[in-house]
Amino acid sequence: MDLIARVAQHFADSVQTKQQAVEALSPPIAAAIETLTACLVNGGKILACGNGGSAADAQHFAAELIGRFEAERQELAAIALTTDTSILTAVANDYAFNQVFSRQVRGLGHAGDVLLAISTSGNSANVIEAIKAAHEHDMHVVALTGRDGGQIGEMLHNDDIHLCVPAERTARIQETHLLIIHCLCDGIDALLLGVE
Repeated sequence: MDLIARVAQHFADSVQTKQQAVEALSPPIAAAIETLTACLVNGGKILACGNGGSAADAQHFAAELIGRFEAERQELAAIALTTDTSILTAVANDYAFNQVFSRQVRGLGHAGDVLLAISTSGNSANVIEAIKAAHEHDMHVVALTGRDGGQIGEMLHNDDIHLCVPAERTARIQETHLLIIHCLCDGIDALLLGVE
């Protein structure tokens, strides 16, 4: 096995996936930036959730907003719903695992807040339930998915934003999700700080 060639192929595949996504995703990413920024400017907060690598992406996003992305600025209101093990284990044990995010959305979310829902397949049951809870609370949803968008793509409202990576492999979708998250963070900072 030629490991160097295998590694190089991963790089090539990742680049190709991003190049294929840029034209389709740039306009909705820009719209998501405007939605997220408006939420923050109006005193709202962003709740982020996902499973596995998507949980890490939710935490990464929240960390960039509470801390900073590349520029110094005030703290921004973002919460990763993936981090409180007492809540996650209690809800999973006492109710069901598919309720671990939706109960937090109902407890923490308000009209005008935004749910950043991340699922590579678009079929994560607990993310789907979180989106339902967000809709019940008149929250906007920005959904990051892949493949064909799955059930999440079908359940979003007209004023929600769907960022669906046109790829089949989970690794390629996750790599592009991370780029999207960095675009969101950069765009929020640019709008808040007046960067050209």
